[in-house]
Amino acid sequence: MSVTVPTGGSAPAPTGARDEDHPFGRLGVDPHGSRRSRAVNAYLARVTWPMMAAAGVSHPRVTAQMIRRTRPRLNQTIERLSPAPANTVVTVVRQRFDGRQIRGEWVTGRRAQPPRPGSPIIYYLHGSGYVVCSPGTHRGLVGRLGNQTGLPAFSLDYRLGPEHAWPCAGDDAIRGYRWLLSQGYRAEDIVVAGDSAGGHLALDLIADNHATGTPQPTSMVLFSPLYDPTFDLAVRNQRSGVRDPIINAVSARKILRLYTRDADPDHPRMRIRLTPDMSLPTTLIQYGALEVMGADARATHDEIVGAGGVSVIQAWPDQGHVFQLMPRLSPEARQAVATAARFITVTAPAPSPAP
Repeated sequence: MSVTVPTGGSAPAPTGARDEDHPFGRLGVDPHGSRRSRAVNAYLARVTWPMMAAAGVSHPRVTAQMIRRTRPRLNQTIERLSPAPANTVVTVVRQRFDGRQIRGEWVTGRRAQPPRPGSPIIYYLHGSGYVVCSPGTHRGLVGRLGNQTGLPAFSLDYRLGPEHAWPCAGDDAIRGYRWLLSQGYRAEDIVVAGDSAGGHLALDLIADNHATGTPQPTSMVLFSPLYDPTFDLAVRNQRSGVRDPIINAVSARKILRLYTRDADPDHPRMRIRLTPDMSLPTTLIQYGALEVMGADARATHDEIVGAGGVSVIQAWPDQGHVFQLMPRLSPEARQAVATAARFITVTAPAPSPAP
């Protein structure tokens, strides 16, 4: 079932269903972005496009060195712009499982219950581009989701390029999910959430669960998900006239290759195909209407719907890539996260009382 939220509208009821039977409530989108968002996007375009252009024309070894050198400072900047809510509890996890170490952190907002097997949780897979960011950069977003849903979240620290190559990150995401199951968390109590590259990891996880007979999570929330790691889809979107305030698709394609390297573009873990025989989690997809990866978000939606799954997709006007991460820069970030939290609350089991 496909539910599309048009600009300025609320999610329509599925064909043949009454409005009051709509399973996700009314997930509205403001028809106009804020003036602050437009100003921020104009500034980001002036700052980030020259940097991305430089990375795009550099030799891959030089680009890899640039990523390694600038990653700590970039991550610190994101952490300052998107701090965790007050009184968020962070518990670092380093635990051996299935031959490798599980790395990540439990993020428990002040309004969320501590993680406890048998109660619902969020499993978060961060972006960005398979080469930067970490659970620390996304602690603010994950904490806000936790506060508004009352759920704790496990945020995975997966391996990145250029130090590690495809499919290391996907293997880590699959291993992290299996680890949660081994800890006593039931699949029906897990909500998978992720942004950008984390959206591609989520699809990889869903396909692997089907192939291995592993039970699927109850639902998914994807912010600006990556569908095509070759970035050809985004490049075509850019060449059609889309001007992203942050991402130069041609340069980003070269940066992504620091992780994908010589992977076959048609490999089933690169171009992930969902099929009607799969049990698919109910999904919400949000993306910024300005972003070049809007084509990836729509392709993800189409893939889920084409396989018989239920997907709600929202295009937020005047917004860029993963705008939900920066509530200080985009007032719409708070609205979008609140919408995602309502979706999770409806589709996930209610938290059980603490013993």
